[in-house]
Amino acid sequence: MKKILLIAALGSFVLSCGEKKEEKKEGFEMSRTKTVETTANTSEGVPVDMNNKGVGPITSMSFDAEIDTEMAAAGEAKYTAICTACHMAEQRMIGPALKGVYDRRSPEWVMNMILNPDGMLREDPIAKALLKEYNNAIMLNQNLSQEDARAVAEYLRTL
Repeated sequence: MKKILLIAALGSFVLSCGEKKEEKKEGFEMSRTKTVETTANTSEGVPVDMNNKGVGPITSMSFDAEIDTEMAAAGEAKYTAICTACHMAEQRMIGPALKGVYDRRSPEWVMNMILNPDGMLREDPIAKALLKEYNNAIMLNQNLSQEDARAVAEYLRTL
């Protein structure tokens, strides 16, 4: 009887020590390592249209040949305070990466997006496409002055 119990105990021990298979659960996985890939006609699946000036108060804007470092520093401070919650320079986040934004968008478009995101998301085809691309994450109006928005726009040139 002891031999039978010993064999049964040893058998159950051997069976219980078998290899456990780790279950892989399907579900949501997020990776923040995707970087922006820009081609000649699209960016992040959104068309590039350098002639689109957007919807808002800015109808014409140009940059000086050289970056205004004082203005860019003020823009960096504003960008760090309010924009980094949704934007990174080189990686997608809640919103698009902003490095090289002037290769994809006109300065007027960028300024109008900063100053008038509600109107842009309602009426501008590129803003609508970006909204769709970024899972309907709405850019909130930060109520910046044109001077603050211009400083942020200058900082974006340095990225």
